[in-house]
Amino acid sequence: MRTKRPDGIKDYTGPAGGWGALKAVAISLKAQQIVSRGAQTLLKSNQPDGFDCPSCAWPDPKHTSSFEFCENGAKAVAWESTAKKIGAKFFAEHSVEDLWKQSDHWIEDQGRVTEPLRYNAATGHYDVVGWEEALSEIGAGLAAVPDPDQAEFYTSGRCSNEAAFLFQLFVRLYGTNNFPDCSNMCHEATSVGLPKSIGIGKGTVSLDDFDHADLILSFGHNPGTNHPRMMATLRDVARRGGKIIVFNPLKERSLERFESPQSVVEMATMSATPIATTYLQVKIGGDAAAIKGIAKALLVLDDAAQAAKAAGAASEPVLDHAFIADHTAGLDAYSADLRDTRWETIERDSGLTRAELEGVAQIYAASKATIACYGMGITQHRNGTSNVQQIANLLLLRGNMGRPGAGICPLRGHSNVQGDRTVGITERPKPAFLDRMRDVFGFEPPRGDGHSVVESIAAMRDGKARAIVCLGGNLAIASSDPQACVEGFRNMDLAVHITTKLNRTHLLMAKATYVLPCLGRTELDTQETGPQSVSVEDSMSMVHASRGFLKAPGEHVKSEIWIVGQIAKATLKGKGGIDWDAFIGNYDLIRDKIEAVFPDFADYNRRVREPGGFHLPNSAALRVWKTDSGKANFIPTPRKDDSAAIDPSVLRLTTLRAHDQYNTTVYSLDDRYRGVFGRRDILFMNDADMARLGFAEGDVVDVATALEFARADRVVQKLTVVRYALPEGCCASYYPETQPLIALEDHDPQSFTPSYKSVPVTIRPAAADMGAEIGVARAGVVGHAKRIPA
Repeated sequence: MRTKRPDGIKDYTGPAGGWGALKAVAISLKAQQIVSRGAQTLLKSNQPDGFDCPSCAWPDPKHTSSFEFCENGAKAVAWESTAKKIGAKFFAEHSVEDLWKQSDHWIEDQGRVTEPLRYNAATGHYDVVGWEEALSEIGAGLAAVPDPDQAEFYTSGRCSNEAAFLFQLFVRLYGTNNFPDCSNMCHEATSVGLPKSIGIGKGTVSLDDFDHADLILSFGHNPGTNHPRMMATLRDVARRGGKIIVFNPLKERSLERFESPQSVVEMATMSATPIATTYLQVKIGGDAAAIKGIAKALLVLDDAAQAAKAAGAASEPVLDHAFIADHTAGLDAYSADLRDTRWETIERDSGLTRAELEGVAQIYAASKATIACYGMGITQHRNGTSNVQQIANLLLLRGNMGRPGAGICPLRGHSNVQGDRTVGITERPKPAFLDRMRDVFGFEPPRGDGHSVVESIAAMRDGKARAIVCLGGNLAIASSDPQACVEGFRNMDLAVHITTKLNRTHLLMAKATYVLPCLGRTELDTQETGPQSVSVEDSMSMVHASRGFLKAPGEHVKSEIWIVGQIAKATLKGKGGIDWDAFIGNYDLIRDKIEAVFPDFADYNRRVREPGGFHLPNSAALRVWKTDSGKANFIPTPRKDDSAAIDPSVLRLTTLRAHDQYNTTVYSLDDRYRGVFGRRDILFMNDADMARLGFAEGDVVDVATALEFARADRVVQKLTVVRYALPEGCCASYYPETQPLIALEDHDPQSFTPSYKSVPVTIRPAAADMGAEIGVARAGVVGHAKRIPA
């Protein structure tokens, strides 16, 4: 007889998508009190005359359908365009201390911020403040910072190309390259690793390439939750007979089978399309070893083919030797590393068998066109940059770069995180870019490297930063080491947050703290010259316009561009001779300057008005390699022993987003496809590890970091053990609840990306509460060690 499962845990047996997705959309619209308006709004999402979805960065098809949104995109739109509002009355009733006690979900669910706010230390409340007064004080506060490098300027992927470009112009005139960005926490390994491999830090494929690929290699991502519109593309590949091989530690329902809400037949018959033809549950952190195994097996297959051909048999080579000779460098060192790596090592590190990896190699060798997709399960590791380069190596071996149906496809999760970087949000700017900024705007920009997220938080914690301006985001909760974030914000003289909604970072008080309400993507932005559109870049380098149409939630809610321009005016007091009012009044003028600085945006204003927008040139897709060698580079990865992995009491934890979640925003406390409802205090473990370590499903445990250099108090308390299909030695729990386990120093040394997806931990029976000073409250995460109230 089966033991009763913990409260809120159920076996989910259905497919991804289907009626469950449509029901979830309806629930979201009702919860945000916008059932009728919300349905109309969704029909404008990702349409040529509408707005770009504020959720994922998956590209739009050339011929958009009547509805081009997904379940989680609908949740994002509903969350942003909610009818709920908070203003002076709300903040008079709720002190910051009272708000701190609420769950993150509750805080954001209160609704849109409708008036500028200033923290009042005497009362402990936020007070409404006039725009003119707030801007004057913010400008004076930034101007008072002794050294521009003591100020940090954070950007979230939600902001547009135009806002991001104006922001970086202001900050460089101010005098620093401190641009911590959400990309630092997700795909920075792509931005750092791929330029060394192929000369560009972006993917090389277009949406059309999926129509020509016969094999998709899928590494470390969960499209059903994080980029659900990709499911339609994967479904098309599967239904026409293409193969999809998945490498992922967890069995994710969307990669197993998918019921398309746009398919009348599937919805009517309650049927679904199988997605993965092969599903390999790689160990957490074992992707590089798995890729090495596939590549090593390819070399053996090619050796056999070459030997057969030398013996007179009709045999085709497995490697693309012509491509390798003409377009690549470094094969000898790479192949030597592969041949020197023992299969025993590969099997141990990957958790997969030699036979399984050789089977993948056989399928890959037979493929005519292969795309490799990957997400943060690849990048958010201490070796994230190297992981990305190993995927590039695998594609280069068979010439799967720069031809139809083939290439590399990083799945960036936020709608314009790639665009922000393209238009200048970078803490390590190239000299050529700075030269163009100098020539176009007539000032000498700072030349030294600035701070990434990890470096910014360290500077704040250590008292080396005095001010921070956040253009969107929830930095203190999104980042690793929330303990350091809490300390850092409280050290600051000035903190400014440009946002649509309140979140927990806004409750960390500097000496002076402001919250400035901005428009969302769904809302009409009217300036001096009339209604404005902005533009965004998707994960496949398509740039297109976005124009909202809803009325703003309040007369004091301003556009990001207006706010950035006004802060620049108040701070710089005419320095640089920039006509900020002209840019605010006409966004075409901003695009003209983007075009002047970045030649790839030639004829920007005309092309962005074309339905579907335009594609930015991609050198690697054209087989032009802008690397130091002038070719695509094979880059071997040395294996480093991990002492923590040798200890049998240490498990490897990966952090997860629930299905009803987008980044740090929690739409509800459910995770439907994993069978979790009404709670998030979960530690997923497999049966073998539970038995070996003496735990049973339903036990309440504490999870502590096993890193030697981390603090002894780095513990997340009172998680409930839930059985789940995971490789042995691996466990999983929700982000951001488990952020306190990740030390600021625990990051990829090349990209500074925190190691969210591979945290060595020990598990022990739950102890008494550690107390607010070193426990969960200090981490800035309320309720995360206990069941979160609905």
